[in-house]
Amino acid sequence: MPDESLIQLNDINRTFTLGDSQVYALRHVDLNITRGEYIAVMGPSGSGKSTLLNLVGLLDRADSGTYRLEGRDVTTLNPNEQARVRSERIGFIFQSFHLVPRLTAAANIELPLTLAGMPSAERAKRVSQALKEYGLTDRAHHRPNELSGGQRQRVAIARATILRPAVLLADEPTGNLDRVTGEEVVRLLESLNAQGMTLIVVTHDHALGARARRQIRMEDGGVVSDVTNPPNQPNRPT
Repeated sequence: MPDESLIQLNDINRTFTLGDSQVYALRHVDLNITRGEYIAVMGPSGSGKSTLLNLVGLLDRADSGTYRLEGRDVTTLNPNEQARVRSERIGFIFQSFHLVPRLTAAANIELPLTLAGMPSAERAKRVSQALKEYGLTDRAHHRPNELSGGQRQRVAIARATILRPAVLLADEPTGNLDRVTGEEVVRLLESLNAQGMTLIVVTHDHALGARARRQIRMEDGGVVSDVTNPPNQPNRPT
């Protein structure tokens, strides 16, 4: 049985106006991403990587083209409908963590469940399980400024995956971490992918990009190469 398509981008274009100039952030992008893939999006600064991630994450809209998520044309949805799809089906991880400073680790993880209207008993159960799975039980009542960089990123990953999204988007997830902590975070992300979660990572780190099964390279807003490693030749270090 062929893999089920998760994301389909057809002739996506996105421009920004800078003064009197039109800058193409994305030009004629066509991509098909199936469930369970592990993809690295790479390229120089200004190549369109983050714009692509924001568009896939419904944080931005294309000027033209079609974006289907799980078979649904999300380009036709109004902002409220897009926000609902984004909260339920898409998880985000950022270089700077984006945790709420005044909330504890547990409360940060719980936030998407609260916004989704989940009953408190189910929220408590899910948060407790997430804290255990991510090795954060003893940090549940600590605020972000009381956590290490690695712990903050684990809180961010737990928050991003607490609603079990279809796709996890990571924008330079190891950018603010030391090498050892960064490797721990990468292994955590790869374990989620091994469990079936689609993982798309934007990175400047060639070593991180090489771990993905599929590497998409961008330049000047377009896809210039799209390479998938054969299953019998995994690119991940053992």
